[in-house]
Amino acid sequence: MSDTLVLIAIVLAALSGFPGLFSVSRSAFGELMATVLLVGASITGTVGALSALAAAKSGTTLPMTLPWKCFGAALQVHTDGIAAVFLLPVFLVSGAGAVYGLEYWSGHDHPDNGRKLRLFYGLLTAALALLLIAHSTILFLFGWEIMALAAFFLVTTEDEDESVREAGLVYLVATRVGTLLLFAMFGLLRVMTGEFSFVAPLPGTAPGLASSVFLLALVGFGFKAGMMPLHMWLPGAHASAPSHVSALMSGVLIKMGIYGLVRITSLFAQPPLWWGTLLLGLGVVSGVLGVVFAIAQHDIKRLLAYHSVENIGIIVIGLGTAMIGRSLGRADLMVLGLAGALLHVWNHGLFKALLFLSAGAVVHATHTREIDQLGGLLKSMPRTACFFLVGAVAICGLPPLNGFVSELFVYLGLFRTATSAGTHAWLAGAVAAPALALIGALALSCFVKVFGATFLGHPRSAHAEHVHECGARMQGPMLALALPCVLIGLLPVLTAPVLDAAVAAWAPVSGGHVLRLAELAPFGAMTLVGVALLALLAAGSALLTFGLSRSSVTSAGTWDCGYAAPAPSMQYSSSSFAQMSVGLFSWALHPRVHRAEIEGPFPKPTDFHTHTPDVVLDRLLMPSIQGIGRAFSWLRWIQQGSVHLYLGYVVLTVIVLHLWP
Repeated sequence: MSDTLVLIAIVLAALSGFPGLFSVSRSAFGELMATVLLVGASITGTVGALSALAAAKSGTTLPMTLPWKCFGAALQVHTDGIAAVFLLPVFLVSGAGAVYGLEYWSGHDHPDNGRKLRLFYGLLTAALALLLIAHSTILFLFGWEIMALAAFFLVTTEDEDESVREAGLVYLVATRVGTLLLFAMFGLLRVMTGEFSFVAPLPGTAPGLASSVFLLALVGFGFKAGMMPLHMWLPGAHASAPSHVSALMSGVLIKMGIYGLVRITSLFAQPPLWWGTLLLGLGVVSGVLGVVFAIAQHDIKRLLAYHSVENIGIIVIGLGTAMIGRSLGRADLMVLGLAGALLHVWNHGLFKALLFLSAGAVVHATHTREIDQLGGLLKSMPRTACFFLVGAVAICGLPPLNGFVSELFVYLGLFRTATSAGTHAWLAGAVAAPALALIGALALSCFVKVFGATFLGHPRSAHAEHVHECGARMQGPMLALALPCVLIGLLPVLTAPVLDAAVAAWAPVSGGHVLRLAELAPFGAMTLVGVALLALLAAGSALLTFGLSRSSVTSAGTWDCGYAAPAPSMQYSSSSFAQMSVGLFSWALHPRVHRAEIEGPFPKPTDFHTHTPDVVLDRLLMPSIQGIGRAFSWLRWIQQGSVHLYLGYVVLTVIVLHLWP
């Protein structure tokens, strides 16, 4: 039943954009039909995923075989506990984004590319769900390819912009490289199992082959996840795409890389210890450097994109902890690590989509993504500011919101890893725990910067003046994403059965006591802390309101440091706020600083600005590619523009191949 419902949702999502192709570009019929079909797919798919979780708790379910064969492989679909966990954010975020797009990217305002966007938005949603339920590797790759191509066309929605085309090209190259590695990985799986399907557990007789499969999966899926240093496509793609597309890509699409790693690692009953240690180390690097690069950004969407790299690092830390537990036979580490990783998949999908939609509302109202051009938006856009604040508190891992819960699970797993004796795994836990704390502190610093520079103070430019709040069609989806952030933070125990089902699908236990998440995590204490914090906040607000109502309030200018006529330009900018943090990590960021010299008693107006290029893409890959291009430029004499000459090359090549011994 669950597989059928998910398949119906996939069909509805895939067809959602087609009615608009047969309507006038400015007509509301096409976008309305697309939204109705996508919302219907969202509801149907959510019900299917929930029913799959209920079936997973009651017993083992069997895959559904589709009546079609390719290369001797039956196409099977199966919605188990792992797939269901990833399906829920797919349908929730895509449905919310479809409604959001009615106002943010309406067909009336975007007649040239609105139909294209809706078509590939639906196809992307369908492909994401299809690859998640694919039990055969060929069907998985089929969904993976549709996902990659649909995302490319969504990233390049505004393809008249050269920077957008460049971001799309970088994304396309990265996803092609990753897909080639996945082809090699699935080929090795075929050698090990003799089947084109996910077979668990895999035989442990070929450790070298198993390690090759793991490393190919790590790099191939790492490209899609945006794991550092394979993240080079992510900042440009997320910044260039429309905001509700960015929400879907950041909140859901990059998690397909995580899903691939979770699915592949579930096939190995006894993985080597270095697998988990390597994942833990890569997670730390991705988390720390991701948030450091985010602090240095001035583009609000690019800043959020780097935070996706950071949160992927947190998820990989949790998965690495679970892998260490599986290698050591420690059920507690498996439960806490995997539960923290999978719950953070949920949580990041919720609060990152919320942040991108809130940032999209800001961009929609101000027509700029530059943080230093904003300011004072709290007065004119109070609801958007409130939604952004909810997402910011959640992504910083602060109680009483959902980010705190999943990060606490990972912390508990790391603490238990650090106290394990007999192997070097304790060292990995001892290093990763403070690194996770550093990630949280830097994230808090970053969002204090971005919220303060965007919503507080006074407008810094004409972009931030005379703006207005977005409409209900944009506020409604933001509210739909904000409420689960609060609900999971206050009642985390609701997630325990779902996470237990996913852990059981990842590492089945035959006989004996099955360790549950509720035995390891303090759900009651988390709820108590969350409720107490909300009560204190409500009491403080009530006392402040009561005190102001009973006293006379006078207004006066703030302390102006002796300036007779303070101006908005004298406020802290995002650059100045982040200057100290950027300086501390300049060894990794290598920022470019423009600082004009001030001369004489009456200096001329000067400016100060910084630019932080991506180290991997801008400082390593692009110069290397350009150098290789210059090195091979001497081969251009071969290109003479003559078809006859080119045919001669072909004939000569064939002759050489025939003569080759």
